[in-house]
Amino acid sequence: MGTSVLFIHGLWLHATSWEPWLARFRDEGYDVQAPDWPGDGETVEESRRDPDAIADHGIDDVVTHFAGLIDALPEPPILIGHSFGGMIAQKLLGQDRAKAAIAIDAAQIKGVLPVPLSALRATLPVFKNPANKHRAVSLTAEQFKFAFANAVSDEESAELYNRWTIPAPGRPLFEAAAANFSPHSPAEVNTGNQGRGPLLLIASGKDHTVPESVTRATLKQYRHSEAVTELQTFPDRGHSLVIDSGWGEIADTCLTWLRGQSL
Repeated sequence: MGTSVLFIHGLWLHATSWEPWLARFRDEGYDVQAPDWPGDGETVEESRRDPDAIADHGIDDVVTHFAGLIDALPEPPILIGHSFGGMIAQKLLGQDRAKAAIAIDAAQIKGVLPVPLSALRATLPVFKNPANKHRAVSLTAEQFKFAFANAVSDEESAELYNRWTIPAPGRPLFEAAAANFSPHSPAEVNTGNQGRGPLLLIASGKDHTVPESVTRATLKQYRHSEAVTELQTFPDRGHSLVIDSGWGEIADTCLTWLRGQSL
């Protein structure tokens, strides 16, 4: 059996959006899985039908969920997460639950200060109503285009929206927004861990939801650790980079980096 790789999706995407990645990594000899978040249905359609099951799950709920899955594995896996999945991957890596992690356009962790206007606009569908902290919120096609698919065509944006999007819990966004004012925020990551496995941060130059400046500020949070922490930027990509027609370039970059880390 090959090295285990767990893929962790972020808000508004279903776990099955990782299917092309699973095939690519399986071909390279990895043992792969892309688990659902708590409350997600087994399919996109089931998730859309039951948003109440998705609602009110916070960051700690998701971390505990994936920690339980990791504990059932014969050895710590490699984690690859996108958006909030990237934050979850960093938290688990900081807890020494993973061999390595790749965080792609990861949601901001505690200590990251810049909140660009585009990020505020991208998350406005959640923050416009405080009650959304306890609800699941869906994006419209127009909102998805701005938040995820601004770097691809309107036609591709519509196809991605129809194929992969599901309602998302509002709670993680509220928790991340309040992180720097909370002494015990669930968005806090053990960035000072000296003995953790290597971490690759991937940023997208055209990302509206997690702009490159946020990822660069995240990198600075790791300055007190001597563990491997690297950054790679794709200047012309947006937040949809893991699901759009250019996904293969990102997947191959991850594979190349893992080989470079003897993983």
